[in-house]
Amino acid sequence: MRVYSRALWGAEAPQVRVEVHLAGGLPQFMLVGLPEAEVRESRERVRAALIHCGFGFPARRVTVNLAPAELPKQSSRFDLPIAIGILAAIHHLPPEILNKLEFAGELALSGELCAIHGALPMAVAVARAGNQFVVSADSATEAACGFPGGVYGASHLRQVWNYLLGRHSLVLAEAKATGNERPVALDLAQVRGQRQAKRVLEIAASGRHHLLLVGPPGVGKSLLARCLPGLCAPMTEEEALALAAIRAAHREPVDPYQWRCRPFRHPHHSVTTAALMGGGHGGHLHPGEVSLAHGGILHLDELG
Repeated sequence: MRVYSRALWGAEAPQVRVEVHLAGGLPQFMLVGLPEAEVRESRERVRAALIHCGFGFPARRVTVNLAPAELPKQSSRFDLPIAIGILAAIHHLPPEILNKLEFAGELALSGELCAIHGALPMAVAVARAGNQFVVSADSATEAACGFPGGVYGASHLRQVWNYLLGRHSLVLAEAKATGNERPVALDLAQVRGQRQAKRVLEIAASGRHHLLLVGPPGVGKSLLARCLPGLCAPMTEEEALALAAIRAAHREPVDPYQWRCRPFRHPHHSVTTAALMGGGHGGHLHPGEVSLAHGGILHLDELG
């Protein structure tokens, strides 16, 4: 039996096939496919959730493969697809029911679905694949920002299983308003004087030029720089989605009320190279301040 889900690789969300096989022999639950510690722990969460929901757990040799095997798997988002795969294998669910669905969600021991991080970039990838996305209700609103009209939220494992059997319908998640609201920032009109500097800021913002502010301490260089987001045009939908994916890799929540607002990053002048440029390895890729300022303003103070 095969169920589909998504992994996170930096700002990308490659597809993962959750393959479940039930065989004879001594009862055993094997999880393969390069799972990391939090994924290996899903065996106990899935077992307890299935038993608590009244489904029971098969007294057979259960093998779960997370493919492709060369892609490291992390996070507890694979709990739901593993549980659905086991149930589908037990009850011989027709494969065509699962072909156009993808699942992600952490299971509590009671079978409740908990929120996960990275729901938005996963939803964007699911939309590009032409599938539907089933996720925990707490993460459905965030995911709907990247895939309006294709995200279904559920709060319990039973709801998802009854939906697959046609006994229950899931609620289509709706994204919160993603207008062009600007963050509470400084307005250039509030700055007195500095007529020439204001003109330079307007030109730099309209043409998206780099800007170097030079002057003695206390003349207002940082104050003027903080006015730049209010002068820039709102982000396009593509830019907003790309920035949201980068923030998801940094585990920053998505604020739908600042969806198109350009970021303003102001790292401390003693920031390390890793914090500024990002780093990591394998599935643990962490964007730095340069990446988090994508499409916006990176303010480097005390540059000299």
